[in-house]
Amino acid sequence: MSVKVKTMLVAAFCCILWGSAFPIIKIGYEYWGIAGSDTMGIIEYAGLRFFLAGFLVIVFGSIQRKKLILPTAKEIPLFIVLSLFQTIGQYIFFYVGLAHTSGVNGAIINSLNTVFAIIVASLVFKSEKLNSKKIIGCILGVIGVFLISFDGKDITFNLLGDGLIILTALSYGVSSNLIKKFSKDHDTVMLSGYQFMFGGLVMTVVGVIGRDGIVLYDFSNLGLGIIVLIYLALVSSVAYTLWGLLLKKNDVSKIAVYGFVTPVAGVILSMIILGESSIVGWIYIPALLLVSLSIIVVNHTGTDSRV
Repeated sequence: MSVKVKTMLVAAFCCILWGSAFPIIKIGYEYWGIAGSDTMGIIEYAGLRFFLAGFLVIVFGSIQRKKLILPTAKEIPLFIVLSLFQTIGQYIFFYVGLAHTSGVNGAIINSLNTVFAIIVASLVFKSEKLNSKKIIGCILGVIGVFLISFDGKDITFNLLGDGLIILTALSYGVSSNLIKKFSKDHDTVMLSGYQFMFGGLVMTVVGVIGRDGIVLYDFSNLGLGIIVLIYLALVSSVAYTLWGLLLKKNDVSKIAVYGFVTPVAGVILSMIILGESSIVGWIYIPALLLVSLSIIVVNHTGTDSRV
């Protein structure tokens, strides 16, 4: 199996994992007894998930290397800055936003994270050139994802829900470029683990303080609630660490474009798991083809014009 095929499979696997988080998060709210209006409870729940995710990354990484993974004094500011965008900023927006919109809406709007990642890489970090292939690939991917919204569903926009999902996508774009920049000279696993732990701790503390010291124990189903939390932690720890390793060895645009798979997976899984739609229409065929074409265009190695 070639390196390119392995990269494609790993990237797609990460995106499907992230897509599964859309409906599972909403199920987690139910099992943990968290109302959509309980903003601090949502933040606390997210914090517990990400602290556990970071802990798992460090534990598994340390076992594999047969030594405890620890950051140096100079690396502490790096994972703190990374966490501000990747975990604290991105997922406060994401959890609160998803509580005020549908899983389908969240998946569709969050497709903008790929566009933001490529634009930030080209225009802000200037780590690569913005060219016609990247622009065309972004357009194809966004069209493919938004086609799904026209399959008989009532798609509306609200600032608290959908607006925050847009800020989630922007935070993702910045964090993708930060992890690539930092991982050039630093351990990707260390950065992933400790930024999750730091961000998760901050979010948990903020949530507990905001709820007057109340810790989440209002389970409607204790066993399933814990299973959902562990699953979401594994989604973050596995997918983000693998994604960081892919970004370390590839251009941001060539990996970020696979992000269009995430909202497609999220929409389909939200329909199946949450019952937000009982029919998967024919429109999914051209939508998936456009998403696939966007990946092919961005990763094509031929000549192109630069912008």
